[in-house]
Amino acid sequence: MKRMLNKSSKWRALVIIIVSLVIVFFYRKQDTGPSSSDQSFRNATHLVFTKHARCRMDCRHIDESEIREIIRDGVLNERKSGKSTRGDMTYALEGTSHDNQDIRIVVTPQDDGLLVITVIDLKKEWACDCD
Repeated sequence: MKRMLNKSSKWRALVIIIVSLVIVFFYRKQDTGPSSSDQSFRNATHLVFTKHARCRMDCRHIDESEIREIIRDGVLNERKSGKSTRGDMTYALEGTSHDNQDIRIVVTPQDDGLLVITVIDLKKEWACDCD
């Protein structure tokens, strides 16, 4: 009788662990990244640049037309996109500009347009003093 009770307890514990893992897996998949149907990060009609983004653009010789290109034609990097520490969705868009620079920009939609947070040259390391 005691052996049966032990076996039953072990199975019950195993089922609880499996169910818990399944719940955690589905919870983590939910709302962790950008939605494929949400294209608000493609709205380049009104761009607002952070001071940091402007500094990075300046030292990396990237102009606003290149930023608009990447917003329009760039590929969404889902691994680099997600919720910021403030809870806003950030989107990392990557592509090659007309100046042949491989660029990543990080943006977040705002009520009045798109906020450009940072601009990165993926191939070349530039000396920037943008603190």
